[in-house]
Amino acid sequence: MTFELVMPTIHLTTFIQAPAARVFDLARSIDLHRISMERFKEEPVAGTRSGLIEQGETVTWRAKHLFKSRLLRSRITEMKRPEKFTDEQAEGDFSSMRHEHYFKPCENGTILIDLFHFETPYGWLGKMVNTVYLTGYMKRMLEHRNEVIRKYAESDQWRKLLQA
Repeated sequence: MTFELVMPTIHLTTFIQAPAARVFDLARSIDLHRISMERFKEEPVAGTRSGLIEQGETVTWRAKHLFKSRLLRSRITEMKRPEKFTDEQAEGDFSSMRHEHYFKPCENGTILIDLFHFETPYGWLGKMVNTVYLTGYMKRMLEHRNEVIRKYAESDQWRKLLQA
């Protein structure tokens, strides 16, 4: 009997009572990302450091995750406003990371779909850590981020970020 661990993919679906264009722009707002990740002291240190990130642009984040200060540089590799965008790790601790964001208009708002694919180094040990801990950690972090997007999109708070 063989035991095979596969590359983790996190699939989240979040309903937000707001237009897709608003949710799309909030999801790519560097300023809102910083707000949503305050507990990790995440801050942009290079590339696009505020406003709305665009296709081809990069942002480098410094944060404290899993008891260590880390850097992650990601690039927007695909964008079709207001339907979807994708960011991928250009440099960082993952072996690879791809985050696909989809925005589906519906009768009362928008369905935000996240597909977050990642691989860690360290062979079978890294895959075991993914299974036991890291996938759940990343899922909780993404759920929190989507809750912040929902909170801003469904209130007047979005105006501060998108109409500044």
